[in-house]
Amino acid sequence: MNGGLRIVRVANFVTPVSGGLRTALRHLGAGYLASGHQPVLIVPGARRSDEWTEQGRVITLPGPPMPGSGGYRVLRDRRQVTAVLDELAPDRLEVSDRTTLRWTGAWAKTHGVRSMMVSHESATGVLGTWGLPPRLARRLADRLNSRTAQAYDTVLCTTAWAAEEFERIGAANLAQAPLGVDLTTMHPDRRDPALRARLAGPHQVLLVMCSRLSAEKRPERALQALAELRRRHRVPAVLAVAGTGPLRARLERQAAELRLPVRFLGHLAERSDVAALLATADAVIAPGPVETFGLAALETLACGTPVAVSRSSALPQVVGPAGLAAADTGSGFADAVTQLLTRPEPERRATARTRAEQFSWNAATTAFLTAHHAATAPAAHHLTP
Repeated sequence: MNGGLRIVRVANFVTPVSGGLRTALRHLGAGYLASGHQPVLIVPGARRSDEWTEQGRVITLPGPPMPGSGGYRVLRDRRQVTAVLDELAPDRLEVSDRTTLRWTGAWAKTHGVRSMMVSHESATGVLGTWGLPPRLARRLADRLNSRTAQAYDTVLCTTAWAAEEFERIGAANLAQAPLGVDLTTMHPDRRDPALRARLAGPHQVLLVMCSRLSAEKRPERALQALAELRRRHRVPAVLAVAGTGPLRARLERQAAELRLPVRFLGHLAERSDVAALLATADAVIAPGPVETFGLAALETLACGTPVAVSRSSALPQVVGPAGLAAADTGSGFADAVTQLLTRPEPERRATARTRAEQFSWNAATTAFLTAHHAATAPAAHHLTP
């Protein structure tokens, strides 16, 4: 492959069943490739591999699993990663993990490579989910973010909400670029009456949560919301859960103990299956309080379905009038879902789709390449489902 810049991307916490980050990396890589650049992605895995894909070259390096993470792996061997970076000789470095991979900023400076850290989460929020008091979480996040801003030429955030914690420390190298959504695969036409008949009765409300089942996502709030809807609001709701993670067994026990009608579907490998589920739902619950963009929520809107989101996350900015911000409790999400369902169905579905159409991967690719000081191309690109 000739021409363009060699943009090497390094990411942790990507698995075959991970969601938003893996999707974003795939679409951005395809966009870089379509713009004439040479994207290379380095991720951890069980064994080493090197392959050419629709998003460019993907190099997998052996990385140990994180205990209790449900399968996430990390690139722990710095010498191994350094050797690959030295061999690739990138023109640009893009990193997605400001904790264990922050050292790559020093490598880039030493080699004269322009570098960018992509902030995929709120450090303040993540530390808060670990139980740290707000003032301590903020102080530690400021320290972490200051080191990150100093280590890279650019820090890129996908929302103003995510950028706020860098603005408060006075980071001068901050950029913003939204992510996008696949408006072709994720479409209201994916609605499937047969799927609905399998998941819910004719007069029941079908709720969906599409999320990794891990502590920071707060998936238990969807079950709490279901209980509140059925008990307090008298809504005959059922819940389908797409996704897997370390909390699945606990959530299954909780649903059984409370006698809640919950179907755990596990990881849906086919994007068309995810689209069908989201398009078939009456409403979707996105309870994660530290989401900085929330691709699953945006995919929900693209499928024409409204979504209740955590008011503590960036998602209220993303979903706009197509969803509702909920208090971070089961009853808060139950209230939000109830309000969404009072809207006439054609109106709420049209509003959802219209909002999603404001976000495209072509626009996201252009914004990311601009932050890289790299040439952009107007030609559209498309990933097959």
